[in-house]
Amino acid sequence: MKICLVTSSGGHLTETLQILDTFAEDEIFFVTWTGSREEDVSAIAPAYFIEPYGTSPLRLLRSLPQVMRILLTEKPDAIVSLGAEIALPFFYLAKPLGIRTIFIESWCRIDGLSKTGKLVYPVADAFYVQWPQLLAHCGPKARYEGAVI
Repeated sequence: MKICLVTSSGGHLTETLQILDTFAEDEIFFVTWTGSREEDVSAIAPAYFIEPYGTSPLRLLRSLPQVMRILLTEKPDAIVSLGAEIALPFFYLAKPLGIRTIFIESWCRIDGLSKTGKLVYPVADAFYVQWPQLLAHCGPKARYEGAVI
């Protein structure tokens, strides 16, 4: 199976690296922000780096052609993300392409969903939280299977 690991380059990347063994049998590639961790990520697996768009809707819209090119070139079977906003265009463009999406809410989210979690929840095929009390803040799709980190 080919898995696209979409993650911002800070703590979300650190959390993603902690679950890499899960994908030992799979072909993986990363998509993350341009920045200081490019060499580290590239040493693990093929990687794409995109400019951060933060909370700017305009920068997010400008990223759509690049995101679509990555998805059409790589043709992943699934996208997995532990956040953050970098996941948004990938999850929404994956839907019409028939790519399965899996979102794992960050370990630090205990009492409420992240903004990204709230925005990808409607289109995520699977949505996991790492704290059982967080289920009270989610819809019926959310699952707690224990902490993954």
